[in-house]
Amino acid sequence: MITFKSDVEAVDSFVDKYKQLTGEISKVIVGQDDVVKDVLICIFSKGHALLVGVPGLAKTLLVNTIARSLGLTYSRIQFTPDLMPSDILGTEILDENRRFRFLKGPIFANIILADEINRTPPKTQSALLEAMQEKAVTVAGESHLLAEPFFVLATQNPIEQEGTYPLPEAQLDRFMLNIWLDYPSFEQEISVVKNTTTEKVSTTNVVLTTEEILFYQNLIRRIPVPDNVYQYAVTVAARTRPGTKHAHEWANKYITWGAGPRASQYMIIGAKCHAALNGKYSPDIEDVQAVATNILRHRIVRNYKAEAEGITVKAIVDKLLE
Repeated sequence: MITFKSDVEAVDSFVDKYKQLTGEISKVIVGQDDVVKDVLICIFSKGHALLVGVPGLAKTLLVNTIARSLGLTYSRIQFTPDLMPSDILGTEILDENRRFRFLKGPIFANIILADEINRTPPKTQSALLEAMQEKAVTVAGESHLLAEPFFVLATQNPIEQEGTYPLPEAQLDRFMLNIWLDYPSFEQEISVVKNTTTEKVSTTNVVLTTEEILFYQNLIRRIPVPDNVYQYAVTVAARTRPGTKHAHEWANKYITWGAGPRASQYMIIGAKCHAALNGKYSPDIEDVQAVATNILRHRIVRNYKAEAEGITVKAIVDKLLE
């Protein structure tokens, strides 16, 4: 059992583990420091992440590397138009004793990479909903619990939209963060090419045990939050809702649909984790601002006026945070 004299000591230990973790990940992943940090914030906040980026930016390698560094089981599910819910959840089979036996699907792992999730029909996409929200799956009327910790990281390709099925807003809302991957810098790309075109293979060591991960997840929940930070997070979410009392003028002008209460919850838990990773024992408004864009990006629906004028969701969020 993991024990510390106080939560202050536990936060200090968390910072040390985070530094070790990012050190191990950087052996394999060059650059993308902000992306790595965001994914780890999501894991320790008990959330799920949607990773958006063009092909070839090491999304799969990133998830695999983080899973190895955390000592967690890992499954990769390639979403295709013919994928069925049973291919994800599992199915009942008739064994040699003529009894039905449940055969677990790839969802039964700690970290799930749902690769190109928008390439499969909504029926199969929705198979993830219960797993993400309830940490359980139901097959043939029987519920099966998933092992903790459980984390879904789904990827989307933003440039190939032909033959895709956009995620409905209800499912998008289940993802804590929407993380955008950009191209590496010129120097980083040189390092990537050097590291991947030789016989040398970089390996990572396990930094955290499952027990430690669960401990730090619960530690994040215990971190106290000042009232003004609660008020700020709720105010930011409320300003995205057009036609309401607290709506920002840009919300009324450019937004069709704003963020719900889940955004406020995620901004607080994300701010707690962001503060802890930076050695702070309580979050402030700057911590909320640090996670707000990735939390709000997929919860705001722009109207035709915003699209016609080229107003991006990030520009809207930046305006709301001023």
